[in-house]
Amino acid sequence: MPPSLPAELDLGWPPPPFLAPPPAQVNPEGVRHFDGVTYATSPGYRPRLLDVHVPATEEPVPAVVWIHGGGWLEGDRRYPPPTIPVELLHGSVLQAGLALVCIDYRHSLEAPFPAQLHDVKAAIRYVRRFADTLGIDGDRIAVWGESAGGHLAALSGLVGSNDRQGVDLEGSEGTTEESSSVRAVVDWYGVSELISLLSHTLPAVPGLDYPSPFTALLGGATGDELVARAAIASPVTHVTAGSPPPPFLLIHGTNDGLVPYSQSEALAEALEQIGADVTLQPVADADHIFLGAADVGPIVAQSVDFLVRHLTTAEKAAR
Repeated sequence: MPPSLPAELDLGWPPPPFLAPPPAQVNPEGVRHFDGVTYATSPGYRPRLLDVHVPATEEPVPAVVWIHGGGWLEGDRRYPPPTIPVELLHGSVLQAGLALVCIDYRHSLEAPFPAQLHDVKAAIRYVRRFADTLGIDGDRIAVWGESAGGHLAALSGLVGSNDRQGVDLEGSEGTTEESSSVRAVVDWYGVSELISLLSHTLPAVPGLDYPSPFTALLGGATGDELVARAAIASPVTHVTAGSPPPPFLLIHGTNDGLVPYSQSEALAEALEQIGADVTLQPVADADHIFLGAADVGPIVAQSVDFLVRHLTTAEKAAR
């Protein structure tokens, strides 16, 4: 018989669904960093990681969960779009007295929708579970995303734990006991209505055979099933009068060739129809990721001001 393993040897199996935050690293300015924190694990997938940056203060602070873009096919929590310097994004949030939580999530060729939303919601729940350790006020969490991340931010603000579409959009990744509600949503040029985009012609990339991000997100379905999945993955589907959403700020370039400006118009109109608090800010003549904008500084500043306004009031989350 093979020798038995020592009883005190922990094989770590099955792996835990998440790990507690490691000790913080503190920079010379007193900003605390928790880097590469495992907020969710599942067999067969890479661990989902997040980074937390907390301003120098002893009081718990509100938090903003940043969701990167990349067509649901690529992207990295550490890097904003090339038009937004990381120092500008991170610095603006921290200087406003907010913590910044940057998350990774599964890409669409790893797992189709709703895996991406499950991961975002798992990250929000994780921040709430470990709020005391991180120095965060778990009652004051917002989401901010760009492009694919804007789509996921919108969904995380609109989809509750009891969704009526017959698909589990909450998920059971990571910690499951906490709420995934948010106090505010900033959506930069995100997709709001996928059905019309299934026939949208994307700009060609010479020498690159790039899959359609829309059909890849929906798992390669076809026909009626594709349309049904597109509807469930569309934020506008989940705007309902009986479930008041948090305040929304939508910012979108009017010349966006990847995600048409009309996508944000559609979401703004749907939210306005139920009396929700929504602001749609066009960026004149700008393409995707605000290419062509004269200055991205005011765009970042408007977004941070919106978040501060809604995270520093006494009002509780709507969902």
